[in-house]
Amino acid sequence: MTTTVPFKKNISGARKATSAIFLICGIGISSWAPMVPYAKERLGLNDADLGLLLLLLGAGAITMMPVGGILCHRYGSRIVMFVSGMIIAITLPLLLIMQTVTGMGISLFIFGAGIGTIDIAMNAHGVQVQNFYGRSIMSSLHGLYSVGGLLGSLGLGFLIKSGLSPQVAAVSISILLVVIVCRSYRFLFNKAEEGMAGGELAIQEKTTRGAFIWLKPQVIFIGALCFAVFLAEGAMLDWSAVFLRENRNVEEAWTGSGYAAFSVAMAIVRLLGDSIVTKFNGRIVVFWGGLIAAAGFFLAVATPWVGSALAGFILLGIGAANIVPVFFSAAGKLSDIPPAIAIPVVTTMGYAGQLAGPAFLGFIAFRYSLPVALSFCGVLILIVAVAYAIKSPERGNKLPGTEVLT
Repeated sequence: MTTTVPFKKNISGARKATSAIFLICGIGISSWAPMVPYAKERLGLNDADLGLLLLLLGAGAITMMPVGGILCHRYGSRIVMFVSGMIIAITLPLLLIMQTVTGMGISLFIFGAGIGTIDIAMNAHGVQVQNFYGRSIMSSLHGLYSVGGLLGSLGLGFLIKSGLSPQVAAVSISILLVVIVCRSYRFLFNKAEEGMAGGELAIQEKTTRGAFIWLKPQVIFIGALCFAVFLAEGAMLDWSAVFLRENRNVEEAWTGSGYAAFSVAMAIVRLLGDSIVTKFNGRIVVFWGGLIAAAGFFLAVATPWVGSALAGFILLGIGAANIVPVFFSAAGKLSDIPPAIAIPVVTTMGYAGQLAGPAFLGFIAFRYSLPVALSFCGVLILIVAVAYAIKSPERGNKLPGTEVLT
C-alpha cells in the first residue's frame, strides 16, 4: 500500500539530516573516551573513584531517556534533537577543564543526559522517516552511529597529535557538532509532520491516553530482548581487552584489537544492513544474526588462539549488527502505541542492560571465569534469536528450515 504524504518535505533530505544526527551522537559519546585519562590525572582519581564518577554519565542518559520520549511526543523530536545536540556540544569541552570532582560529576551527568535524550529522539525520528521512505533505513542510520564512534575516538587523538591542546581539540569537535546540528535542523520533520505514515496519526494520538500505555506486552517483550542484546554487546566494550590480556596473553598495546575488530565489522554490516533487511525481513535477520553472533562468542572462548578469538569477535559484530535496528523498527511500527512512547521504553531497557552488564558479568567471571561469563552472553543471544523467531511482530514470515518454531 502506498503511503500518502500529507505535506511537502524532501524525504531524501530528511533521511540525510537524520543520518547526520546519528553521526553526531556517535562522535559525541566516543570523543569522551580519549578524555578519560586526562580527567583521571587532572582530578587525581584512583580506579575505584573514576569508576563511580563514570556511572554519572550513564545515570544522566538513563534518567533522561523516558523524559526524552515525553518531550518528543509533546514537542516533536526535531526540537529535542536540536537542544540535546547543543547540550552535547557545550558540555563536551567542559569535561576537559573541570577542576573539581563535583563539577566534573555534574558535567558528566548533563553530558549523559544530552546523549540519552538525542538517542531517543533520533531513533523515534528515524522510524518516522523510514515509514515515509518506504523501505528499511534504520540499519544504515545505526551504521553511521558506529562510524561516528570511530571518528570521535580517533579524531580527538588525531587533533591532539597534530599539535592542538586537548581543550582546543575538544572545542573544535564541539564546533563541528554545532554546525552539523544547525545544517540538519530545517530538513528534519516538525511535530505536525511526524507520526503521519499511513494516515495513522489520529489513531496513535488516541491510543496515547492512559498512564500505563508503555506496559503493552509487545513493548516489554522487545525491550527485554534489547536488554539482553545490549548486555552482550557491552561485554565487548568492557571485557574483550581483559579477555585477550588474561586469557590469550595478548600484549597490552594490542588488547584493544578485539573491540576494534568487533566495531569495524558491525559498522560495515550496518551500512549494508538495509538491503539485507529489505531482502529477507527483520525476523530472519534477528534469527540468523543471533546464531552468527552466538557462534562468535563460542568460537572466541572455546579455542585457544588469538586469531580465532578475533575471528569470533568479528562474527559477533557481523551477527549482532542489525539486531537492535530491527528491534527499534519493530517498536516504531506497533499499531497501538506511537514511536515516541515505544522507542524510549525499548531504548531505556536496552541501555539498562548495557549499564548492568559489566557488574553482572564481573560477578560471573569472579565466581567462575571470564570465558564462562562470555559464554553466558552467547547463550543469551541464542535465546533472543529463538524468542524473536517465535514471538516476533513479523511472525507471519517463515524462517527457511525452521518451520517448527511457528
